[in-house]
Amino acid sequence: MSSHWLKPYMPRSLYARAALILVVPVVVVLLVVSIAFMQKHLEDVTAQMTRNAVREVNLVTDVMQGAETQQEALAAAQPDMEALQMTARFLRPNEEPEVGKRRWYDFIAPQLVNELRGALPEFVAIALPRGQPVRLYLATDLGILELAFERRRLSPVAPHQLIVTMVFFAVLMTSISFLYMRNQLRPITRLAEAAQAFGRGRTVPYSPSGAIEVRAAGNAFVDMRTRIERQMEQRTLMLSGVSHDLRTPLTRLKLGLSLLPEDESAPLMNDVNEMQSLLDAFLEFSRGTAEGSPENVDPAVWLRQITEDALRVGHSVKLVSVEGQGTVSFRPMAMRRAVENLIGNAVRYGTCAEVSLKLTPKSMRIRVEDDGPGIPVGQRTEAVKPFTRLDPARNQNLGSGVGLGLAIVADIARAHGGALRLGKSENLGGLCADIIIGR
Repeated sequence: MSSHWLKPYMPRSLYARAALILVVPVVVVLLVVSIAFMQKHLEDVTAQMTRNAVREVNLVTDVMQGAETQQEALAAAQPDMEALQMTARFLRPNEEPEVGKRRWYDFIAPQLVNELRGALPEFVAIALPRGQPVRLYLATDLGILELAFERRRLSPVAPHQLIVTMVFFAVLMTSISFLYMRNQLRPITRLAEAAQAFGRGRTVPYSPSGAIEVRAAGNAFVDMRTRIERQMEQRTLMLSGVSHDLRTPLTRLKLGLSLLPEDESAPLMNDVNEMQSLLDAFLEFSRGTAEGSPENVDPAVWLRQITEDALRVGHSVKLVSVEGQGTVSFRPMAMRRAVENLIGNAVRYGTCAEVSLKLTPKSMRIRVEDDGPGIPVGQRTEAVKPFTRLDPARNQNLGSGVGLGLAIVADIARAHGGALRLGKSENLGGLCADIIIGR
């Protein structure tokens, strides 16, 4: 429960999470080793080396104590400085110590300054130039003394080398691990893409690969996809046979009724026509997206053709707006049937319909609005269920609907990996139906 605040900041993709799991331990290990190395090793070694250097500096300054001039002081200390590999000089009266800028990666320098300042009361400054001897400035009775000696007398010459080496090999091994991890995650990504495409009504080539667990999941997906495709094919064949077998006796009934007197055959003919309508609606719902295969379609041209066809049959429909451009992969015949159902419902329960299209980089939205009575919020979930009639909301006397129109649209939208959303039209005041599918 306490980790909920962290979830919005965590990566969502499997690759990013695996990378985070890989990088965080490496960074933690580097930090721990670096801190332990600096505190437990470098600082102790530097302190010991600095104390030794201070004793040598005190030896040189003690020898100079009795001299009356700078030349005498330097001459007196010359034998000791040669033995200690030091050089010395006094600054001129107007000359200032040249300290210069400290290197950013010289993290031992602050400790050196603190150690020398505490151990040498006459300490003035110290210069730590790169690749040159250290210059230590001390205040004496004869003026400011400059002592020069090698940096390795105070601290390790390159204390940062260990950290640089660790960082280099950490980056190298992490890069190799990233390449290996990418190869291991690629089969999972391919499986996810194949499953997503199949959920949107497309079948892409896929063969299981990768680790044993990933292969097992891939084989299970292939078997599931094969069974679903086989069931869809069997359903299509069954519907074709049912359609043929049921339409034939209905046609014979119509022919037989046409031979009877009109006053006797009229009620029976109405029953036969109603049975025909029920059969057509049921077959249309059961057919789903069986016809056709996904194609790359320009939805603007495709939707404009549907509205023009609706106008020719006498529907009051208008394509009011098209936002975005590009192609979308879907089954054009199935989606056409869904849009035509929405337009048919709109002009049946209202007087006009407005159609709009909006394309984004990730989705396509087809909207159909009408000026009819609409559907109350509490009944919109029931409205998309098969064989549901909402008598209080929609006047069923205006048409011979059997409660499958919106169910067909919802089924087609789901088959494309999308959804049907119902709301209230802000422009016309009636029902607003959106078909939303991914691109």
